[in-house]
Amino acid sequence: MKVTLAQLDPIVGDIEGNLRRIGDILSQFNKGSDLIVFPELFLVGYPPRDLLEKPRFIEKAQMAVQELINISTKYSQTGVLLGVPMPTGKNTGKELYNSALLIHQGKILIEQSKSLLPTYDVFDETRYFDPAPEIRVIPFKHQLLGISICEDAWNEPELWPRRFYPFDPIEVLAKKGATIFINISASPFYMGKEEIRYRLIQSHAKRHGIPFAYVNQVGGNDELIFDGRSICIDREGEPIEIFPSFKEHVKTVDMSALGKPGLYVPQDKIESIYEALILGIGDYMRKCGFSKAVIGLSGGIDSAVTCCLAKEAIGSENVLGVSMPSPYSSKESTEYARRLAENLGIQFKVITISPTYYSYIQSLREHLQVGEDVDITLQNIQARIRGNILMALSNKFGYLVLSTGNKSELAVGYCTLYGDMTGGLAVISDVPKTMIYELVRYINRKSEVIPKEIIERSPSAELKPNQLDQDTLPPYNILDRILYYYIEEGYSMKEILELNFDPEMVKWVIRSVNRNEYKRRQSPPGLKVTTKAFGVGRRMPIAARYDS
Repeated sequence: MKVTLAQLDPIVGDIEGNLRRIGDILSQFNKGSDLIVFPELFLVGYPPRDLLEKPRFIEKAQMAVQELINISTKYSQTGVLLGVPMPTGKNTGKELYNSALLIHQGKILIEQSKSLLPTYDVFDETRYFDPAPEIRVIPFKHQLLGISICEDAWNEPELWPRRFYPFDPIEVLAKKGATIFINISASPFYMGKEEIRYRLIQSHAKRHGIPFAYVNQVGGNDELIFDGRSICIDREGEPIEIFPSFKEHVKTVDMSALGKPGLYVPQDKIESIYEALILGIGDYMRKCGFSKAVIGLSGGIDSAVTCCLAKEAIGSENVLGVSMPSPYSSKESTEYARRLAENLGIQFKVITISPTYYSYIQSLREHLQVGEDVDITLQNIQARIRGNILMALSNKFGYLVLSTGNKSELAVGYCTLYGDMTGGLAVISDVPKTMIYELVRYINRKSEVIPKEIIERSPSAELKPNQLDQDTLPPYNILDRILYYYIEEGYSMKEILELNFDPEMVKWVIRSVNRNEYKRRQSPPGLKVTTKAFGVGRRMPIAARYDS
């Protein structure tokens, strides 16, 4: 069987637009293809979230299905498999299935719904869907298709010591005689996940001796980034075809072909983070209707990396960098920012905040009891003035403000509400500081884009004389390790202390993470690139008292 995998980037909610994409692909690839396969919930885009609770939305999806059924009559040799939310026809439960429809010659040949509904990390599918009432195979073009949806393939016993579900849908399909496995998916990216997915699909194919076609969504939708990386595996577990990461790709694959050992090579992890963030910025802006971005350039490494990513995502002509020196900013900071802007070919402005800052002090001196010390209140005033300026430029000229705080800072609250946290998208909020330096090396791999002086200088907010991050924070290499164990691995304080970190440092970090949840709740959406991101993947209470 020749199967066309349509690794595409849908827009959530744009049913008409997504249907047009299906029609376009059908008209281009129907010749020589037995079946064209689209990702999970492609017709409505993934994740549709609470749009699924709107009756009119579901009605529009059903109308689009009927239109696709009519379109299919034009292509008698080619079937279409795609993801759609389908009413269960019952008055109990959620009344919706997450379904895969196989449409051919004006008929729905099978509606196979998703059996395993994930509720961990970023997933909340039992909020919207009921599980499949049964698992079936379907005869099509002299094959028996075993159709599954995303999570249905993730209960592989050989890969997971802890199983979330009581059964394996892929095993059920194999026992029912499937001759080809097909999985339609919307599997969000995190660093290293594409290698796990490859081993997962390979294991299913090899264990059951059945070739496996897997199509994954690509693109950015809000905080989530989908990397694509669709794959076809032969019955021996060898790759027939590996699709590219982070870009749309449509190709017809002969599933009877023999695989090519060595074809699969895992993507470099830092390269994958870099490409994911670029895709995330570009799609977020395009789908939200923005064409230009503004970034506060401090002369530091975080804003430099954010600016480089934005330039790659939307083009240098659409990026404005703004240096906003205060009385405590070094001359070098503005100069380094200017050099970065020149290297990138972006627009650049200098707007000093000193007069505004002194005006604040004059107005508030009596009320804040302002003395000689530049305390945290006065430091935060500077950050908030900068946020105000960036938002003014946004209001006037339609720029999207990209905030530049990294995960390490956001974790412990080393950031200012309504100041440096101001923005419409927090680009690197899931990137730890130590990984920022790895990104810099990748960005500068061919030439010096980010000036070496920015890389070599000690990190500083420059909000008071002689200020350095390390005066307040633990060394970043230690901080990031503690944060990794606490946030991503879910270790308790006791378990982290057993790893021989300084006890007082561990207590300070965990206490800081817990008490700054209220700040993170008010931050812009951030692009998810690790296994556990703040926001969409981590839901902690604010008004709480608990033992870590």
